[in-house]
Order: sequence, then C-alpha cells, then structure tokens
Amino acid sequence: MAKGSIEKRGENSWRLRVDLGYYPDGRRNRPSTTITVEDPALLRTKKKLRDYLEDQLAMFKQQVLSGNYVKPGKMAFSDFVEKEWKEKHAKYKLSPTTFDVYCRHLNNRILPTFGHQQIDKITTIQIVTFLKDLQQPGARKDGKEGALDIETVRYIYRTLKNVFGCAEKWKIIASNPMKEIEKPELPKQDQVTKAKEKKNRKNYYSEQEAQQVVNALYKESHKHRLLILGSMIGGFRRGELIGLEWNHVKFDEEGLEIENNIPLTKNGKPVEKGPKTISSYRFVDMPEWYMEELKLYKEEWEQERKNLGDKWQGGDREFVFHNGTGAPYYYKAPSRWWERFCKRHGIRYITFHGLRHSMGTLLIEDEESENVDSLLKVIQERLGHAKKSTTEDVYVHLTKKVKKRTTSKFDKFSRKDTDAPPKLRRVK
Repeated sequence: MAKGSIEKRGENSWRLRVDLGYYPDGRRNRPSTTITVEDPALLRTKKKLRDYLEDQLAMFKQQVLSGNYVKPGKMAFSDFVEKEWKEKHAKYKLSPTTFDVYCRHLNNRILPTFGHQQIDKITTIQIVTFLKDLQQPGARKDGKEGALDIETVRYIYRTLKNVFGCAEKWKIIASNPMKEIEKPELPKQDQVTKAKEKKNRKNYYSEQEAQQVVNALYKESHKHRLLILGSMIGGFRRGELIGLEWNHVKFDEEGLEIENNIPLTKNGKPVEKGPKTISSYRFVDMPEWYMEELKLYKEEWEQERKNLGDKWQGGDREFVFHNGTGAPYYYKAPSRWWERFCKRHGIRYITFHGLRHSMGTLLIEDEESENVDSLLKVIQERLGHAKKSTTEDVYVHLTKKVKKRTTSKFDKFSRKDTDAPPKLRRVK
C-alpha cells in the first residue's frame, strides 16, 4: 500500500506526498503537490485542519493511484498562452474576431496580473478576486469613471475559461480553477435597471422608421444606399457585405450569394474567412427594384475602376462595396459611416447589426399569427442562422405581438358592454 505524508511548507501551505517506491533506474517515485489553505477559521483549529489535510492527502493518493495525476510543470501562464494556446488552439478554433478580442483582453488585463505566475499555481480564489476587482470603481484604464462594463468583464471571464479549459484538456494542469466560477453578474437591482433599459431601447426599426431611413438614403450615393439596404432588407452581416464580390451578384436570379466574410482588418489587411456557420452560406432573394439599382451602380463601379487606372488596388478581385481604390473596406468603416448618417439626418440610431435584424421585423409586423412559424423559417434562412431557436430568441418581442392578435379575435365574445351579464348556474 502506498504511503502518504504531509509536510508544512509555509505559513498556510502544505506539501502532500505519496511514496510509490522506485523507478527502474533507481530514482524515488514520490509524486507530490502543494496545497494552500485560505480559510482563517480552519487555520485556527488544529483538529479540523488536520482532518482537512488528511482528506486532501487521501484524494491526492487516489488520484495518483488511478493514473489521473498530472505532474505539474513549471510553465508560466504567459508562456502557455503564447506558445501553446495561441499556436495550437486559438488561431484555428476561434473566429478571427473572437481571437482578436481574446488577445486584447489577455494583453490589457489578464497577462499583467497572471502572466508571471506558474499556471498550475493560479487558484480559484485569485481569479474570483481578480474578476471582482474589475467590477469596482477605478478599474477602467481609459480615464473614465466607474467600473468596467459587465459585458467586458464577461468577455475576460470567457477568455480565462477558454485558456484554462485547454490547459486542463492537454493535462498541463491537474484541476481547472475556472470550473467552480460562475459567470459575473450585475447586482440584482442593477440587473433590473439594465433589463428595463434594454426593453426600452429597441435595436431595430419599425416600418415607419425604416421608411424614414430609405427616404434619407436617397440623398446619399448609390454605394452607401445599397450597402445599408443590403443589411436592412437582405439581413446580411457587415462582414458579408464587405466581402461581397460581383461574381456573387446573380442578376438573372435576382439575389445575392454569400460565400465570403471579412469580419476583421489586421495590420491594414482584410482577414477573410468563410461565412459564420454552414447555414450562413446562402442565396438570398432581393427585391426587383434593388437589383435594378445594383445594375446602375455596377455601371458607376466599372467607370470608377477605369478612372483609377494604375491606382486600382483590388487586383483581380471585384469587391462590390470597396474603399474607393478597389480594396475591401476597413471592417468598421460601414458602421462608422452609418452612425454619422443617422446624426446627419436626425434618425434614431441603432447598431449596424440592428439593421440586419430590422429585416425580420419588417417581414413579421404585418403577418397573421398562423403564418409566423413558417415566416420565421424564411427569416432564419435569410439571416443564415444555424438554429431556428436563435431566430425565435431574436424576434420573441414580435412573435408575441403577432400572436396577441389571435387572442384578440375572442373579444367579440366579451359581455362587459351588456347591461346584464348572464349568471352562472350553480351545479349541485
């Protein structure tokens, strides 16, 4: 039977060791691990502390004997991130946009705190404290007052979870310190306030507002008008419109084929990838008038290319909505133009992504309830959602509104306007 021992190492740390005898080469086989006790009450009670340490030793011994023990390596957290996680996981498994956001949070927040530490020595309580501190006043680095936005803190949480998840999967660490940490949440009262704000802030347009947008767009260039309408009517993502080329514009079929996506620009160069999901590879029917305007714009586009001559930077690529020289737009350029457009015309601002979801709003608003389920399927296909549930979640506010109309059909049976509502007969 393997023997175990407990040895005090520091003020509140102990080394647990299991003696497995000798290796074939004569070396002692004595795996060990160090644990730290954070509970002050436990540290003050000798018997309870001894019982706790004995339990930890028993669990460690079982782990060793079952073959699940991973010998801790002396790898710094920063080395794991740079040499292992980025190169062997993140660059291939994450979308370019997500990878960029994760790296930004690692460089700005996570590595300055944990980068120098040995990865297997980072504890759950350290991470909990770190995430809590981010939600305190003064945590911002941009000079603004207040704590970090809760969504930013959640992104940092997701980044840590992804990194430590890989470390555990690849057996770099024996246990994952993120496993018992719940997603950061706002205090209850703040959650109520934020929910009310979100409810009142509609990130989509009604038919009347959409008409206001269209009227204003006809005071703008062909290119910008068709770009914005592509999102509001076609439901295309920003990156899908930036990556759209003329060979995917099907005039005979009156629609656009989505085969490319440019979600990010890095070091001045577009990051191209396929659409977000398999379902995002799609053909979307467009109104006849939109396709007619696209034909007129193509004539302008071809003349512009001819005028540019040697200044053309698109090469053999023919991006429909290019930056003026033939190269793809900087990935945030359409959103920035859209925001300025709204201010210029006094239009209620919604995000560029909100434009995409206005498409479904405009289709659903006039429908009867019995058509909603089939219409949601059409909207799902136009948006390129992989799951119908995603579409239903986005448009839950509208489907409730439409289905309410069915209930209102029973209003004709109401007796509230009669002088003498019928009495119910008592059943004996």
